[in-house]
Amino acid sequence: MSKRLIIILVLIAGLMFAVAQLTDGSGQKESKVKDPLATMVGKPAPEFTLKSHNGKQFTLNQQRGKKVILFFNEGIMCYPACWNQMAALGSDPKLNSDQVVSVSIVNDQAEQWAQAVKKMPELGKGLILLDTDKRVVNMYGMLNLPSSMHKGGMAGHTYLILDEQGIVRYTLDDPAMAIQNETLINELTKL
Repeated sequence: MSKRLIIILVLIAGLMFAVAQLTDGSGQKESKVKDPLATMVGKPAPEFTLKSHNGKQFTLNQQRGKKVILFFNEGIMCYPACWNQMAALGSDPKLNSDQVVSVSIVNDQAEQWAQAVKKMPELGKGLILLDTDKRVVNMYGMLNLPSSMHKGGMAGHTYLILDEQGIVRYTLDDPAMAIQNETLINELTKL
């Protein structure tokens, strides 16, 4: 074997070893970036104030002393999945009491939700917050999670549970778009 061939084989082997180190064995590159939701747990939730679909103002820090569920979702265009999730979340007495506040955060306009509540009155039982300029979804990093079908443009189906001091204690990104009330209730009992 010539020296040149040996050098080429060593280089190829080295390159193959380097590629193997960058993959998880399935040929996919490993992400060196931590799960953005996991990095939120144990930290204070960013403060915000938004108007609700019925014109009331909601300020997160005014909820201190209560557990808070934030549900970021696609809103009006996600019918029926988001609507069903929002209606179930907003009408569950275990998730809406003097100890627990649940809110859905969408990027829509109030007029759109007035029409939606006419079409599906159960939606009116929940608190729907309008993040029309996407300031809050951006602040929370909700636009590029696995559940988002509109990466960079809309949140997907992501829940956060905050404790009474406003600390994020649980996160759930739900690409299956399921009603997660029982999971949320279970997690609330752990706080």
